[in-house]
Amino acid sequence: MSPNASSPDASTPLPVPKDLSELFVPSMRGHLKSAFKSVMGNPTLAMINMAGGVPHPSTFPITQLRATVKSPSLSSAPHNRESTLDLAKSCRSQSTESLDELLQYGDGCGIDSYCAFLRRYTQRVHQPRYANWGVIASCGNTDAIGKTVSLFCEPGDSILVDRWTFPGALSSLASAKVLPAPVPMDDEGMIPEALDSICQTWSGSAPPRAIYLVPTGQNPTGTTMTLARRKAIYSVAQARNLAIIEDDPYYFLQLPPASLPSHSLRGAEHSDQVQDLVPSLLSLDTDGRVIRLDSFSKILAPNLRCGWITAPTYILDKIQILNESTILQPSGLSQGLISKLLNDTWGFDGWDAHLRELRTVYTHRRNLFIQAVDRHLAGLVEYTVPTAGMFLWMKINLGNAAADPAAMSRLLGSMKKCGVMMAPDMPFSSSAMEPATTERYLRAAFALVDIDMFEPALKRLAQAITSVSDARSSAMHLDAS
Repeated sequence: MSPNASSPDASTPLPVPKDLSELFVPSMRGHLKSAFKSVMGNPTLAMINMAGGVPHPSTFPITQLRATVKSPSLSSAPHNRESTLDLAKSCRSQSTESLDELLQYGDGCGIDSYCAFLRRYTQRVHQPRYANWGVIASCGNTDAIGKTVSLFCEPGDSILVDRWTFPGALSSLASAKVLPAPVPMDDEGMIPEALDSICQTWSGSAPPRAIYLVPTGQNPTGTTMTLARRKAIYSVAQARNLAIIEDDPYYFLQLPPASLPSHSLRGAEHSDQVQDLVPSLLSLDTDGRVIRLDSFSKILAPNLRCGWITAPTYILDKIQILNESTILQPSGLSQGLISKLLNDTWGFDGWDAHLRELRTVYTHRRNLFIQAVDRHLAGLVEYTVPTAGMFLWMKINLGNAAADPAAMSRLLGSMKKCGVMMAPDMPFSSSAMEPATTERYLRAAFALVDIDMFEPALKRLAQAITSVSDARSSAMHLDAS
């Protein structure tokens, strides 16, 4: 059992979630069903079913799927073992469906064995505090963001978001003509007092009904909410009757303080690696107002395009309808591989060991990167050491050039000439206006680049910053003379 959330006595029935359907947009209220399925109902095994446009599985040319995967170490001893996964055409393998089932049309919920593992793991890690919750498959969190936002927002509505946030979420909002309402941040993420103040003084036509945030390893700032901060945000949501969309792809990439050695995670021998993770908002939720989004993109592989949504079942019913009118469900092959890996090959112990290894890798990378930053960018940048994720958010010291509205464009041009690129701040801005302050930022991702490229990258960045600030100082000196 995870110690990161206290669970009620098993003999005490869990409360039912509060009905937040009043927060839904009008088109999402009431009982929605697929028009075709509402007419056809659920065929029984005794029926000769000729209703659906479903191909016969004998026409599927893929008869076997085999994959070789690394086996994570269950102890501190290194090893290089591998396992083989097999999916057969018409035979189930332990917990996982056959290829014929994986390749066939499905409903909007996802493959049964895939969702079953994720529900068990969610119970183990987050221990939801109310009854009647479940999980549903998504094609990753960008897909899930669009669907969950559409439950609570229609064109012209606003949603509360971090001042700096994930560009994919901002794109989804823009496509839906939903307006981001920026909430100020500090080193722990969204500030609860600012959130409450914005709600209290809201003067728009319709007050926001939902918050979107990334509480762990926030993209782009790298901030992670403490337990106290999460409780405070949740309290505001309760007081203001807001739904919370908890986008948490970096939850399992929480890292120890930089003062600890990168091998400090390797000593944990068995499966309960969640013990030192900050509790999720879901684990604090007693009302059923948190819709949690998880993804395999950062913890298995991005182009598997698989994730999952956790929420009260009446909310998942709406998302199922949205799935069935868009993606239907993620690729059956991706879901099948993940299900086979997690259900039949790794299990909880192997999955926890894999996540622990990822945390060790990213801790090592982060530590080396910030050491290199301190060597090459001292006086040129300011930052807070991230305790989750894969980003370092750096405030750039451009000296006298900082007051120049074109300074960031000039810096990006200089960086290109020097042969280095990092993400500038504006694509992450949830504000419709350019920042009034002279503070400008860069986001450096330390996940992909080879470690031996850290030093040359940061030397080039130092050269680019210095060239912009020095050029402005020289121009000011000439003007003065």
